[in-house]
Amino acid sequence: MAAVSIPPGNVQSAGPFWQPASFLAEERAMAEFFTVARVEEVPEGTGISREVNGRMVALFNDGGEYRAIDDLCPHMGASLAAGELCGGIVTCPWHAWRFRVSDGTWCDNPRIKIDGFEVRLVGEEIQVRVPNKEPRAPQAPQ
Repeated sequence: MAAVSIPPGNVQSAGPFWQPASFLAEERAMAEFFTVARVEEVPEGTGISREVNGRMVALFNDGGEYRAIDDLCPHMGASLAAGELCGGIVTCPWHAWRFRVSDGTWCDNPRIKIDGFEVRLVGEEIQVRVPNKEPRAPQAPQ
């Protein structure tokens, strides 16, 4: 079998198949914005939980900036929207795992992230772009 040379940055892995990077970028760009709340529903320093496009999303008002990440803590499934928000970091109310609301990075191990979502304001409405959740292959126990 002949080797195939693929220029870097031209393709991305999508499971067992390869797709052009431009195709995957187009797919993300086609995700819709969904209105999830009005500005007055999310006071500064708080978060709320909403179901958006089949996913649970935590929406935060971090010093007047609206941020959205996955609502479920990957440790035990607690709602991150119910956690304490301080300095751009939300602390899980169950076991104190901490995540940056700007991008979903776990503060104690930056190699691990939960999904973050694009947020915009349209008048007094807060909208979040949430793509469909891609199913993940089951992980083998280690």
